[in-house]
Amino acid sequence: MKHRYLEVTFRHGRPIAAYYYLPRSAGQKSARTRRVEPGMVIDFAADDQAIGIEITAPELLSLQELNAVLEQLGHAPATEADLAPVLAA
Repeated sequence: MKHRYLEVTFRHGRPIAAYYYLPRSAGQKSARTRRVEPGMVIDFAADDQAIGIEITAPELLSLQELNAVLEQLGHAPATEADLAPVLAA
């Protein structure tokens, strides 16, 4: 997968979880995780490449906090449009 994208799980019209996929090679799987507050878990492949960010508390998510994590990981910032389904709920 070469592009980032957001997948959101809703229940009764409210987001209950989300996953922000980061670019990765085919077949890469999570080998370890690191918790980041508030409500995020970063998945890393065996080669320590970040492959995704689980958003366990979508109601606490802010664009600024996600972008701080992305910057630490060496990725370009997300936009409001990238997170629209979560931020609008």
